This record gives sequence, structure tokens and C-alpha cells, in this order.
Amino acid sequence: MEHRQLGGSGLKVPVLSFGTGTFGGGGDFFKAWGNTQVDEAARMVSLCMDVGLNFFDTANVYSQGLSEEILGKATIGLRDKILLSTKATFRMGDKPNDFGSSRFNLIRSCEDSLRRLQTDYIDIYHMHGFDGNTPVEETLSALNDLIKSGKVRYIACSNFSGWHLMKSLSVSERYGWAKYIAHQAHYSLLSREFEWELMPLGLDQKIGTLVWSPLSAGRLGGKYRRNQPIPADGRIAQGGGEGPAVPDDFFYNLIDVLDEIAAETQKSVAQVALNWLLQRPTVSNIVIGARNEEQLKQNLGAIGWDLTLEQIKKLDTASEKAPVYPYWHQRNNLALNPLPDFYGKLR
Repeated sequence: MEHRQLGGSGLKVPVLSFGTGTFGGGGDFFKAWGNTQVDEAARMVSLCMDVGLNFFDTANVYSQGLSEEILGKATIGLRDKILLSTKATFRMGDKPNDFGSSRFNLIRSCEDSLRRLQTDYIDIYHMHGFDGNTPVEETLSALNDLIKSGKVRYIACSNFSGWHLMKSLSVSERYGWAKYIAHQAHYSLLSREFEWELMPLGLDQKIGTLVWSPLSAGRLGGKYRRNQPIPADGRIAQGGGEGPAVPDDFFYNLIDVLDEIAAETQKSVAQVALNWLLQRPTVSNIVIGARNEEQLKQNLGAIGWDLTLEQIKKLDTASEKAPVYPYWHQRNNLALNPLPDFYGKLR
């Protein structure tokens, strides 16, 4: 298993992590993701460990804590061998302080996650989203205190805008507090908006990218085909999809190219889509999910090989979208705003 440096930190992480949003199946939304219980979760963890994947990602909001509880039980006896990542910010109850990134909620949420995960520290603690109601100084001061207490090793963010992340980094620098080392972001062949601002920011500020939903809620899993019904057993059909709708022509033209390259490489469509992400700047890790052991084995086949430069360029062309303002204007002035070098390391 290849390991990469996570942003500007000294932490090295495997290029794949296992996302456990499928653990628990609580509520209609997360039930559509999956319903993995303790016994199967333990087998999946063992399968990951066998191939060197020792990084497991969850969040307190996944099935309202059930995912953390199941992951904690599935990793008993492994704590010194694994990396654990969890998140806070989103609503966990009906009371006024049961959500957000206030000091009150973060300290309580961290303690609750530690208890559910059956551990005394979290390796990477994410803000699951930006809280515009809480001063950034309050959030980062609380996170810095959690690091100083030994309950958290590193902090990261998720689903931030460029200015959210840049302001947070500036505040941390001003007060000498711990900085976000990574951004867990939505990025795939179907959703390349991350490249417009967040990727250049990551390159400039040494923020590693942890990719969530790399197969776009299963759209790039190989089951979707032109003129065929949407799979009834998929996340989208069952109400668990995220992100905007994708125009049919754009989507199926991309699937055609993925099919072509899958045939050339003797890999699956999903493996090709995941491997493409591993070639992108700032990407330190891809969070893969699976409803069952077979899906997990398939996703693990995305590593140990590389797409050719020609294949990557074909996928880039098929998945390119016209950027919104101001990015189209900046791209017309590349001398002032150079694009990230997607191909340099493969030349």
C-alpha cells in the first residue's frame, strides 16, 4: 500500500482509507448508504488490514453515532495499528447547542466520539462543515485545546469554501494555533469543481486532499448504462445520493470513455475512476466505501497500477466542464493564474 504525506504535516497516510458511513444503517438517509453491522464490519476491517489499509474514516452524524460505535467494536485490539478519523459540526440532537462548531459543542462532541470509538484519542478530527454562526477564533481555539490535551492529534476540515479555509489558516497562524492539515472534499470525474479554487489553495498552502464520494454516490461504479433503468439497489434510487443532477449526455459520454479504458486496462469502471483521482495534485487519500465485502475487494483493486498519460487525458477531456465566473476569466489569463500541473509527474 502506497503512503503519502498529508499536506504539510509529518503524517503519512495510505492512499486509500475505508469510509464507514455504511455502518449502522440508521435513519432513511444512511440506511440507503448501507446497513453493515458489527460482525461484517469486523471482517471488512480485517480485509483492509490484510492489504495495508489501516486508515478508517467516520463521523458522529453517520447514523447518529452508530457508525462510530460499530467501528469502535470492529477495531478492538487494533488501536496502535490504525488511524482513526471522525467529524463534528452537523446536528446530533434537538437542543440549541446540539450542532455547530462552538467550543461547547466541539468539546462535548469529541468526548462522545471518543466514548463511541472506545479510544482515548482521535488521529484526525474534521469540522464536517463551516459554521458561519461561530467565530472562527472560537472554533480553532477549542480545537487547539483538544490537541494540547492529547485527545486529538491533527485537525482537518470538510466541505469548506476557499475563503472559509483561508480565513481559518490565517487565524491559526495569527495566534500560533494548530492548523488544518487536510480538506476532505467532494471530487470525482463527475464533480471537478474542486479544481477551480480549492485545489490551487491546497497547493499553495500545503493542504492535503482526502476525497469523499469518489464514485459520485455510485454513478461511477459500473452499473449505470445508456438507455438502461437506474439500478434499483443503488444509493441514488434509494434516496442516499448527494450532489446536483448530471446531464445525461455528459454522463453517458463519460461512461463510454470509462468503458473503453476499462477494457484496455482489464480493470473495472470503478477502479479506473478511482485510479484517475490518485493522479491528481494535492490528493493524499481517497475515502472508499462499500456495502459489503465484495464491493470493498473491488475498490481495493484501484491501486498497484497506473493509468497512462494518454488515458488520463482522455478522461480529462470527457469530464471537463465549463467553469463559472471568475474561473473562466482567470483561465483566459493563464500567465497570471496558472493551472495546477496535472500531468507533470507522469511525463
